[in-house]
Amino acid sequence: MKQQTKIIISIALIVLVAVLGSIFVAIGMPWFKSLVKPSQFVPSFIIPIVWTIIYVSFGAALFNWLKSENLPKSITALLIVNGILNVLWCLVFFTLKQTQLGNIVILINLYFGIYLIYAVSKYKKLYSIILTLYPIWLLIATSLNTALWILN
Repeated sequence: MKQQTKIIISIALIVLVAVLGSIFVAIGMPWFKSLVKPSQFVPSFIIPIVWTIIYVSFGAALFNWLKSENLPKSITALLIVNGILNVLWCLVFFTLKQTQLGNIVILINLYFGIYLIYAVSKYKKLYSIILTLYPIWLLIATSLNTALWILN
C-alpha cells in the first residue's frame, strides 16, 4: 500500500473516532448535564478544545511518521485499541449512562494510553512527547469519571 494511501486511511480513522465519540457524547449530553459535578470539574468549553488538540496531534504525528516510513505493527495495534476504547467509553458513559462501567473502560483506556506513549517513545521520542497530552487528559478524565460515579 502506498504511503499516501496509509496517511489518508490513518487520518480518516482519527476523524471516525472523533465523530463516533462526538455522536455518543451528544446523545447523552442531556443526562450528563443533570449529573452532580465535583467542585473541581473542568469547564465544559475546555473539553472539546483539548480533544481537538489531541486528535490534531495524533494526525500530525501519524502524517509525519508515515511520510517517511511504515508504522510498526505494535504501534498500529495500540492506536487501534486506543481508538476503540475512546469510542467505547463515550458509548458506555454518555449513551448507556453507565458511570461505573465507564470508569472501568476509562481505566483500561488510561493504561493503554500510557503504554502507547511508552511504545512510541521507543521509535520516535519527539512523537511520544507530542502525544503526551493524551494520557494526561485520560488521567484527568478518569478522576472526573470516578467523581461522577461516586456523586451520582
